[in-house]
Amino acid sequence: MTHKNILLVVADDLGKYVGCYGSTSVVTPSIDSLAATGTRFDLAFASTASCSGSRSTIYTGLHTHENGQYGLSVYRTHFQTFPHIETAPAVFNKAGYLTGIIGKIHVGPDDVYPWTHRQESESRDVAWVADQCEDFFGKAKEDDKPFFLTVGFVDPHRDVRTRGRFGNEQEFDERVKGLEITEEQVEVPAWLPDLPETRGELKEYYKAINRTDQGVGFILSALERQGLSDSTLVIFTSDNGPPFINAKTTLYDAGTCLPFIVRNPFIPSSQGIANPNMVSWIDIFPTLLDYAEIDTSKLKTETVAGGGVSIYAKGNQVSPPRRGHSFLPVIDRADIVPESEWQHHVFGSHTFHELQNYWPTRVLRTRKYKYHRNIAWRLDFPFASDLYASYTFEGIRNNPNENGDAMIGSRSLKNYLFRPAEELFDLENDPDEINNLATSEDPEIRKILAGLRLTLETWQQETKDLWLFRDGASLSFLERYKDDGLQIPDRFDIDVDDPTTKGKRVLEVTTKWELKELP
Repeated sequence: MTHKNILLVVADDLGKYVGCYGSTSVVTPSIDSLAATGTRFDLAFASTASCSGSRSTIYTGLHTHENGQYGLSVYRTHFQTFPHIETAPAVFNKAGYLTGIIGKIHVGPDDVYPWTHRQESESRDVAWVADQCEDFFGKAKEDDKPFFLTVGFVDPHRDVRTRGRFGNEQEFDERVKGLEITEEQVEVPAWLPDLPETRGELKEYYKAINRTDQGVGFILSALERQGLSDSTLVIFTSDNGPPFINAKTTLYDAGTCLPFIVRNPFIPSSQGIANPNMVSWIDIFPTLLDYAEIDTSKLKTETVAGGGVSIYAKGNQVSPPRRGHSFLPVIDRADIVPESEWQHHVFGSHTFHELQNYWPTRVLRTRKYKYHRNIAWRLDFPFASDLYASYTFEGIRNNPNENGDAMIGSRSLKNYLFRPAEELFDLENDPDEINNLATSEDPEIRKILAGLRLTLETWQQETKDLWLFRDGASLSFLERYKDDGLQIPDRFDIDVDDPTTKGKRVLEVTTKWELKELP
């Protein structure tokens, strides 16, 4: 029987600067070729626009506020996935797969992500990375085992030791060729200003993107040489959007709507498809299980307190059910599948980036609308340190328009930093999410806003989101007082000018949160 292998390739900070997504100046022939022989999803969304959090959603099928990977997994933060969470390497290990990861890992702890072959590296030498992949493919053949290999490219992330060089001055294997491009040739997206500083950094970004593309080509060639192309599901994607202000770390589409290309050799009808259906990174893990025909209920052998069972369980903690769904049933569809058959919305959840970048927000994105619930809206929106230090931001702050406003595309720096509690955007007419409709008095808009708000908060309750707030407090933590008649004003934040509950519509803790009118 032919093994059903999996190759997952994750670029770092790559937005839709890819030829097959309409970019006319960036050079990505290998990725474009993969799209021509697979499915290109046009509405594919990361759950969060931060490296560690996004990768954790891929490997767990859970949003970051469920799996515990609230922010970057670096030693100063201690942000790590909860010890009881089921992860893709754990499940596939138990199912008899050879699991591996090469390159950037950026999630933890190791025992929750127990890849059997773990080769962490910050190398941008994509030829070297491909050589390690080929060795892994050979090992899987030698052992006669199916494999699940993840490749974490460091490119095209910024070189965090410099302000804008993207690692391009490093030495590489002679197989890796440098891209010749001028500042005049790059495309400046609508969500960035067209400034010399922007173009200068985009030129370097393009070089790193092209290096990523070469790496994809090297790895796919290695897969072909090993005779494994016809038995391997290939997924190419990114963790979050481009490393520029107004994209990375935000839940605007520039930060979360990303390239997502899937080649399934066992579904030939999916080749060359431009798929318009919405998928989320939490759908990836369920899809991999579906593809590999793994029934996790037969793998759950560890009983925990309360009668639950889980591959990963600590004490009485059991991993929550995965939230996503396999997209294999719609992978070969070039039409929009009816809502009765597939989702027409996705959710987003962001809490931290770096430790000091606390700004929790939750998002509901439909085909037409985007609703943001900005929980910490009274705080300035924080800068990731590499974005603050960028030449692009230096250009933005030092080149105000004729009105004296520093502009990030069509958004003012002021509106970027100071956001309201709710944002609602009509993406068909406002794809860059500039015109906030949440304050509109139009009855139809108010109805849409109320419906999206309810859908988002229902999801927050279902996923036990600690950041579902009322009156400035977490409802989850207040549930312990349900027998004591606690009543909470039904508003997002406490009103210091009128903190009373008298005469207010309140939430009363009974068996669930219920709205009640107080005299």
